Amino acid sequence: MKQHLRSLGLALATAGAFGSAATMAQAEDVQKGGTAVIHMISEQRILNPALRASTGVYNITGKIMEPLIDKSYDGYVPVLATEWSSSDDGLHITLKLRDGVNWHDGKPFTCDDVAFSAIELWKKLLNYSSALQANLETVDCPDPHTAVFNYSKPMPMELFLAAMPDLGHPVPKHLYEGTDILKNKYNTAPVGTGPFKFVEYERGQYVMAVKNEDYWREGYPYLDRIVWRFIKDKSAAAAALEAGEVQESGFIGVSMADVERLSKDDRFDVGTKGYENNVAHSTVEFNHRNPILADLKVRQAMYHGLDIDYAIKTIMRGYAKPGRGPIPTAGGANYTDDVPTYAYDPELAKKMLDEAGYPVKEDGYRFHLRHRPAPWGEYTQLWAEYYAQAMKEIGIDVEILTNDAPGFLNGVYRDHDFDTANGWHQFRSDPAVSTMVWLRSGQPEGTPWTNQFGWKDEEMDKMIDEAASELDPAKRAEMYHAIQRREMEELPVIFAIEHPFISVTSKKLHNHHNTPRWNSSSWYDLWIEQ
Repeated sequence: MKQHLRSLGLALATAGAFGSAATMAQAEDVQKGGTAVIHMISEQRILNPALRASTGVYNITGKIMEPLIDKSYDGYVPVLATEWSSSDDGLHITLKLRDGVNWHDGKPFTCDDVAFSAIELWKKLLNYSSALQANLETVDCPDPHTAVFNYSKPMPMELFLAAMPDLGHPVPKHLYEGTDILKNKYNTAPVGTGPFKFVEYERGQYVMAVKNEDYWREGYPYLDRIVWRFIKDKSAAAAALEAGEVQESGFIGVSMADVERLSKDDRFDVGTKGYENNVAHSTVEFNHRNPILADLKVRQAMYHGLDIDYAIKTIMRGYAKPGRGPIPTAGGANYTDDVPTYAYDPELAKKMLDEAGYPVKEDGYRFHLRHRPAPWGEYTQLWAEYYAQAMKEIGIDVEILTNDAPGFLNGVYRDHDFDTANGWHQFRSDPAVSTMVWLRSGQPEGTPWTNQFGWKDEEMDKMIDEAASELDPAKRAEMYHAIQRREMEELPVIFAIEHPFISVTSKKLHNHHNTPRWNSSSWYDLWIEQ
């Protein structure tokens, strides 16, 4: 097994340098035209990143709808916003907007679109953004290409910038104003300013977009068309890659065995480059409405029942590390190792469950739980199966309820029809962007990937709010260390395993994975050998 892990690590490390393919491509003659076919493991049906922050949305609509600001390996870069500045007190952030940009229906992009999107979608409806923009009061438009964000409490500029690549996609005001935003038809047929224009969404089959001939970046995009194919079966997806029917599968969309096998195939680039802004945790999420799970001692015992090192070796093939709460090592200064931990100790787990008042009953179990795994790929299902096995060893019966993406999202975050669940949580540059909403109470009802778990901790809420408006980076870091420690003490969610994502990409694609959030970016410079 150790030799196997070493060989996989070497193969991925070698392939992880596949940025060299993009560098070499820059010296080659670009071929314009052609179609890139991209594998998607599941579909969420909503394609509006201003309404749902999700990799499944960005992977498609990031090519159609653009953010105000994006992130490159050199830092934050202008997209629909060209300049940004903050007042000294952090209460006002001013953006200069790009002139001469049109929506795909020909209407001009202006500050009115930004103001409407920020107040009506980002603040009220967008799953990660509602907490982030809680203190946003107004967005003023002194002219069509200037937007001034006004806050009641300071908004750190570093936090605003970190949020914009994922939580800064404007929608066209003229297509949304006066409508039921949640039911607006353009949520599944998006109109943006990006290099590709939406054409068709065939449920369960594919989404198609074509070249935007009026794109503001002159000479781009290179591709004529992108097709995203929904292939749930991992083996079928790997076969499609090998047959040349699909050119890329991201976010560990094929099995780890196929990742290892294809990393040795000269036709593919395989690695983690391009995901630096998308480090994730495999989670165990608790429904605290269940009085058993509301007992901290029970949650602690369940954590002691998980052999994280074993799961990392068998599920992630060693390509991960134990989680230490909601902030991963990729969090930089905001991360700390100084937190409580829960070593694998099934005997201690059994003792704690006995002490909590849950002895083993006549049927051989202490209690029964209904568990929903997210259908995001092989390892989320394998993690669910391991979790159920581990819980059985300490006397807890776990029934696994399989579901498609809408079934999982509704069952966990809207209907609360679960006891435990697992999926992945993505960290995006700053804890306040996408992480604190997993812990802060008062999130909009039914919003995916937020605290819909029936857990409320007033001290945690206060800590989160204060950290979000602290302008001193060093003080903010100390605050997030305290939040990380408290989360590991209270365990509202177990952030069990920290891991990168992996892509398998045909070498026929050039300029791929050349940004730290490539699968979510616009792909305006992507081209394909024909």
